[in-house]
Amino acid sequence: MAHAHVSTTRGLKGVLLLVFLFMDLSLLSCAARVEKVTRQKMQVNKHLKRLNKKPVKTIESPDGDKIDCVHISHQPAFDHPFLKDHKIQMRPNYHPEGLYDDNKMNRESKGKENTMHQLWHVNGMCPEDTIPIRRTKEDDVLRASSVKRYGKKHHRSVPVPRNVNIPKSADPDIDNESGHQHAIAYVEGDKYYGAKATMNVWEPKIQQSNEFSLSQIWILGGSFGQDLNSIEAGWQVSPDLYGDNNTRLFTYWTSDAYQATGCYNLLCSGFIQINSNIAMGASISPVSGFRNSQYDISILVWKDQKEGNWWMQFGNGYVLGYWPSFLFSYLADSASMIEWGGEVVNSEADGHHTSTQMGSGRFPEEGFGKSSYFRNIQVVDKENNLKTPKDLGTFTEQSNCYDVQTGSNSDWGHYFYYGGPGKNPNCP
Repeated sequence: MAHAHVSTTRGLKGVLLLVFLFMDLSLLSCAARVEKVTRQKMQVNKHLKRLNKKPVKTIESPDGDKIDCVHISHQPAFDHPFLKDHKIQMRPNYHPEGLYDDNKMNRESKGKENTMHQLWHVNGMCPEDTIPIRRTKEDDVLRASSVKRYGKKHHRSVPVPRNVNIPKSADPDIDNESGHQHAIAYVEGDKYYGAKATMNVWEPKIQQSNEFSLSQIWILGGSFGQDLNSIEAGWQVSPDLYGDNNTRLFTYWTSDAYQATGCYNLLCSGFIQINSNIAMGASISPVSGFRNSQYDISILVWKDQKEGNWWMQFGNGYVLGYWPSFLFSYLADSASMIEWGGEVVNSEADGHHTSTQMGSGRFPEEGFGKSSYFRNIQVVDKENNLKTPKDLGTFTEQSNCYDVQTGSNSDWGHYFYYGGPGKNPNCP
């Protein structure tokens, strides 16, 4: 009996040791998790402090955004070490020639630019000498894969038409675009100093929150390897970036193919804003309706060849600001390719093509009032003239999912319809 008692006691001690060991490991694991969460929260708060500058005034937008009116000299751009003593250029030295004739033509055309505004305007405007900045929330940063990647596109987010030479150093899956799909028109083979287009604005449906749908202009320099320079502007719906499905004005830039440099809007140092009326990343309202009113935005990006900066204008009068020349390598001189069109992320979450819409979600052949379009497409040449592009090409990875069709007439100049529904019987 004594032997049995000793054996039972030893067994009980062993079980207790295992229990205590398990508890210790659980406590260690729990402590590690708490430490990780605390560290992440500190990183997020530090990032928010850097992004959200002290405002002169704050405007609450009906969509839940807070728009901070920040003094022009305190904007995020001036966190950049190269911009510490930068003298803000308050206006471009000149606009491209032919711009205002083009605006007159736009007003007379059937796709006239209906009155649009940003949603926050209904509750006030920012005072002079300030710029409106959409306040970044903690949830915005937490939705990103990491604090470092917040506000950045994924690598390889630029369409590469199949007849364009791709350097051997580029990734072997560059044609695949890592789930990004496009329907674009493009020009290449010359030196370009800017681009312009008028595009109608929609609110495409997004299937997965990690997908987006956008329509934009790409100003590109360099090869499609690791050194690609890109300036981009347009409208987008991106639940991951903004936390909702609103259509928003955006810009983007990179000087190393979306790796370390650049960001959306004012989410890093780079773009210098001078305009007090338009907020990057803020909602655009109203949007176009199917067989209903069509709402346009015009975007012009051009190089000030005297100072070297790349300027952006929104609509017919809002000069928003500029990207300083030093941010870029190839674009410090000129662009070698211009692209206009749509892009979506196709994550194939359920093993099928995404049903995320591009543009209006309708195919190009449905035409005005139903399909999305770019019209009055132009490029800026070396003499600073706005010109219709020569040898306009088109590209789409899967025309059964999203397509593009070009045309030209006296009202719209060079134009194209583009877009599609994504998943459908011909795009499973």
